[in-house]
Amino acid sequence: MVDPVTNNDNAEVTSSVGIEVKGLYKIFGPTPEKYLEDVKGGMSKDELRDNHGHVLGLKDININMKAGGIQVVMGLSGSGKSTLIRHINRLIDPTAGELLVGGQDVVKMDDKQLRAFRREQTAMVFQKFALLPHYTVLENAEFGLQVKGESSKARRKKARSWVERVGLTGYENNYPNQLSGGMQQRVGLARALTNDAPVLLMDEAFSALDPLIRTDMQSVLLDLQQELGKTIVFITHDLDEALRLGDQVAILRDGEVVQQGTAQQIVLKPADSYISSFVRDVNRGRVIRCKTLMQAGPAVDGPQVDSSLVIEEAARILSAEGKEAANVVSAKGRLLGTITMTDIIGAMVPPQEDAISVT
Repeated sequence: MVDPVTNNDNAEVTSSVGIEVKGLYKIFGPTPEKYLEDVKGGMSKDELRDNHGHVLGLKDININMKAGGIQVVMGLSGSGKSTLIRHINRLIDPTAGELLVGGQDVVKMDDKQLRAFRREQTAMVFQKFALLPHYTVLENAEFGLQVKGESSKARRKKARSWVERVGLTGYENNYPNQLSGGMQQRVGLARALTNDAPVLLMDEAFSALDPLIRTDMQSVLLDLQQELGKTIVFITHDLDEALRLGDQVAILRDGEVVQQGTAQQIVLKPADSYISSFVRDVNRGRVIRCKTLMQAGPAVDGPQVDSSLVIEEAARILSAEGKEAANVVSAKGRLLGTITMTDIIGAMVPPQEDAISVT
């Protein structure tokens, strides 16, 4: 198999770049600039729409998306999440604000710079797959390189390696209508990865898939990301998906960021009642990590568990070994503290007043 990451004949994966969204506003309507200061001054979304015929898409968005991480943006329909991701490659122009990708302000790019940026720095995976129906799997995967003008031989080699990596070996010559939904989305992912861009934009990419296929695609993405370390912006309305995938999660409501942080921070310390309603039924055992519950102290008679391990997995290890407590260690094996089955069971049930300290 040709390794698309390290093979000298292929372009190496570009180093990841960070994304900074600063003071981003989007007002839809014929004269958005006319109402920008009013919105900044506190005009509501309803007032803007009912009295002035304009729609508030985004209001004062400030998010720092770390290079090489998965930034999830989630919210209900109409919250502004898809509007936000389309600003990153400027499919939508903002009313005000900055959008820095690798230190470059996308908002200030001229047409030539923007075309180069879209071709070389970003790739996008869509909810509805957006495959060319008259192209085969392989032809779809190499389409971005074809647009770039890369030679047929070179782009075919790269596309073939990525098609193999996403599990579609043997389907290279099939057409989209001969594939299941999950397989079609794998083609979309292969096309994005073949483009070798440092920023991967995924707009509700798995939302149209059946639950089991969706979970499988999440695993594929996480496995690839562990190796590639791209900067991924992932849009979803599903909290379980957001918590599973996101290194950082931002939750939007009516065009504003209500809360952002790690999965643990959002689940254990919801900013308000709106976030609390989101996280009420979350399986906390799959979110809380051992380092959050561990207590300082000497080693105990029990197994070792990594500090980053979720407590549900730690409970499984303790049960399998018939032990009440485990030693929590760093990635290098240094003892950090201990954790007990009693503490794990207690943490899985949300208390009335959540007193867990998030680390």
